[in-house]
Amino acid sequence: MAKQSSGNAGGLKRRSFLKTAAALPAGLAAAQSAESAQDQMPMIELGPYRVSRLIAGSNTVNGGSHLSRFVDLEMRSYFTKERILWFLKRLTEAGINVWQGSGRNYKLWAEFKEQGGKILFLSLAHSDPNYPIQVEQAARLGVTGLVHHGEVTDRLFKSGKIEKAREFLKRVRDAGLLVGLSTHMPAVVEYVEEKGWDVDFYMTCVYERHRSREELKKLLGHVPIRVGEVYLEDDPPRMYKVIRATSKPCLAFKILAAGRLCQSKRQVERAFAETLKNIKPTDGVIVGMWPKWSDQIAEDVAFVKRYSKTAESGKA
Repeated sequence: MAKQSSGNAGGLKRRSFLKTAAALPAGLAAAQSAESAQDQMPMIELGPYRVSRLIAGSNTVNGGSHLSRFVDLEMRSYFTKERILWFLKRLTEAGINVWQGSGRNYKLWAEFKEQGGKILFLSLAHSDPNYPIQVEQAARLGVTGLVHHGEVTDRLFKSGKIEKAREFLKRVRDAGLLVGLSTHMPAVVEYVEEKGWDVDFYMTCVYERHRSREELKKLLGHVPIRVGEVYLEDDPPRMYKVIRATSKPCLAFKILAAGRLCQSKRQVERAFAETLKNIKPTDGVIVGMWPKWSDQIAEDVAFVKRYSKTAESGKA
């Protein structure tokens, strides 16, 4: 854990951070509305916590675009330490009170809290001893909840070893943390629901993006040229169906197909509208944001507010 700053060093650190934030584009440093953004943000329940329906993802911050290594490098160049701290501050000002990441994000999360920031943290984890955050360590650090990593979940499911994930989640429960399971496969949610696993919520990718060549050929009759990953238009309805079938809260992620649906603001808006129309009022969305060219934080918050109300009114 990062040590608490003190004396002149702490003052210089804070002044340096504020100076950096002040130098950012004026459009990204807009003042908080007089009316509390937290009051306006649609909220859902995760265990005993009341959390914002929009949760910030960490792939953009970590430089994992799922598009290309060139975009990865651009993201890493943008998200300096100072910008990440500013980013977390902007999230909370906009009413977002949860950051979803992994062990690699913990130090900056801890530093943000040392500066007075308040944001909950949901961490991906699994039983590999080399993974950054393990259950007992996460509990000591004050992580809100641990989510079994979706890539690992799906590999275990495909290989018939999914019970390993269940054993890991039992340790999470015993540690007193929120218990989450992430997956990219509707079949995983159906299996876990049928078996009655003890989970508080699911993280559900709306695209099953890691199919093998053989799986793609069986499904499509051919194999597309693969630029990183293949995203199919028919995937979201399949995941929405299992999301609606479970009473557990689901956090839908990759609703923008990892940036493939970001060619225009209208395209982004349609993705938010479609997702919020098809998930339960008790569900949320996890979205990575990269506010380099526009205030994506404010834009995404506005979409969640608008289309949560539309869905509730039955006019979607």
